[in-house]
Amino acid sequence: MGAQPIQSRSNAWPEQAMTGGTTSSTVAVLLAAVPVLAILGLMLGWRWSAARAGLVGLALAGMLAPSAFGFGGASAHGLAGEFAAVGAEGAFMAATILWILWPALALHHHQQQRGAIDAIRSGLGRLTAGRSLQALLVGWFLALFFEGAAGFGTPVALTAPILVGLGIPAVQAVVLALLGHAAGVSFGALGTPVLAQVALTGLDAVDIAWRTALLHALLGGLLMLFFMRVLATGVNADKPDQAREVLPIAWPVLAAGSFLLPSLALAALLGPELATLGGALAGGAIFTAVLRWRTRGHANPGPAPGLGRALWPYGVLIALVLFTRAPPVSGLLASVKLHWQWAGGYGGSMQPLVHPGTLLLLALLIGARLQHVPFKDVGSSLAHAARQLLPVSAALLAMLCLSRLMLHAGMIAALENAAVSGLGHSWSLVAPAVGALGSFVTGSATASNVLFTSLQAQTAQALGLPVALMVAAQGFGAAIGNIVCPHNIIAGAATVGLAGREADILRHTLWPCAMYLVAGGLLVAGLAIW
Repeated sequence: MGAQPIQSRSNAWPEQAMTGGTTSSTVAVLLAAVPVLAILGLMLGWRWSAARAGLVGLALAGMLAPSAFGFGGASAHGLAGEFAAVGAEGAFMAATILWILWPALALHHHQQQRGAIDAIRSGLGRLTAGRSLQALLVGWFLALFFEGAAGFGTPVALTAPILVGLGIPAVQAVVLALLGHAAGVSFGALGTPVLAQVALTGLDAVDIAWRTALLHALLGGLLMLFFMRVLATGVNADKPDQAREVLPIAWPVLAAGSFLLPSLALAALLGPELATLGGALAGGAIFTAVLRWRTRGHANPGPAPGLGRALWPYGVLIALVLFTRAPPVSGLLASVKLHWQWAGGYGGSMQPLVHPGTLLLLALLIGARLQHVPFKDVGSSLAHAARQLLPVSAALLAMLCLSRLMLHAGMIAALENAAVSGLGHSWSLVAPAVGALGSFVTGSATASNVLFTSLQAQTAQALGLPVALMVAAQGFGAAIGNIVCPHNIIAGAATVGLAGREADILRHTLWPCAMYLVAGGLLVAGLAIW
């Protein structure tokens, strides 16, 4: 689905880093962590933009990779050639992400210009006047649905602007979208992250899927807790003279359970493909039915004027996603690839006909025609979106080039091998954190699973831990790592006009991510013993 992850050429420690015994190895591990720590410090402590912090991290990695990890030393193309190849991979991956953001931004601009966002807000208002309940419907269920159907950053790009349209401040809107879709990332894009794990390990898809879903089902309430806490700081922010909206605890409990339990059932019965998509549909239906029952007589049951026309692009998007994911159409469309490869293990590929960006662009064009909007007006929305993305492109490129350099230079391998050798049987406590590290660096749960699933399985076998559980812990951690991934944050910020303020978003997502990983590690360790 979409852009395919590229693996590191080596999972072994660079010989240069290992020379000199334990002390040299320890130094190598510390040096490998320097770029990531520098980015976190600059964004959290100094509130630098992702672009500035990413460039500093990339510069540090560029100095450390050849000097401490021997990067490019044995290459026939020389160090400059290796750096050029890394840059090509980073640019290619950035282009695949921008291909999602461009039509997503254009769709939002188009909907704003046509009054569609106002119609959607009015429609939600007829279902419930409570802004917190509206935010739950959009930031939780709708975000999860888009994650299950399309993945690859689509949920945040689509739901954050709608949340802003509901009156949620922009920073909180992006944070809510990130938190709201996280529990479904493990089975995003019709189960792609788990299917990658199946291909790597040969384990049964259901065995991995139900264990991953169980971890989320037992701990997903934490995500909802953080979701509601962030929401409480955002409602009525545009009307400070009004009292804060207090939402009874039964509603977030219902929202969490309505998704997590059906998702677990679907994962256990059918496997990974429908665990998020079906869970979001079932949960949204349950929540809406209860909401209608509880608010009968207090909400207008009639349709909002213009709501049907406003929803056309989203309806087309849903239809396109389901059509392109259905066999045998999915296999035929996915067989069309844009692929390139350089000597030395560098390369990339993209499936343009099933890429979320292509589907978003088609949804915009077809939806606009159904709304009787001429193509020239759509063109103005596309041009507006392109101008918005110019400052975002630099941040994406810096972060992705950094991730590819750290991967190919063996800096990620140094960190993971240090964790294995240093933790021993305590590995289960950090297994989810390894998955999150992969998502933080690569920006994709699927890429994280490709990068670290074999390590998780091999480590589990060597230590006598349950292999399927450790693989599930990898997918669980990879999902939550998406909420702190720099390029996901950059993408979300771009859709609501917050380019350059990514640090404000990261400050809100880092703590929930850390708490979820700690709780996940303890749960995995307990299940491993049990």
